Amino acid sequence: MCLIVTIIMFVFAIQSFMQSQWLAGATQLIIALGFFALLIRNIIAVRNEKQGCSTTGCGITDWFSNLFKKKED
Repeated sequence: MCLIVTIIMFVFAIQSFMQSQWLAGATQLIIALGFFALLIRNIIAVRNEKQGCSTTGCGITDWFSNLFKKKED
C-alpha cells in the first residue's frame, strides 16, 4: 500500500512540475518522500524482526540471548 501511494504521489509531482504548478508539485513531492520514509522504516523493522532484533535496532539477537537463558527445573 505504501509503495503504491509513493509511486502515485511521485508521478503526480512530476506531472505538476511539468505543468509549471510549482507549489502543488512541491507538496506532492514532500508527501511522496514522507511515504517513502515510512516504507523504508517498515522494511527495516521487518528485517530486524525476522532476525530476532527489536524494532529500534539490533542489540542482542534471539539466538545469542538464548545461550544465556536460565534453565527451568
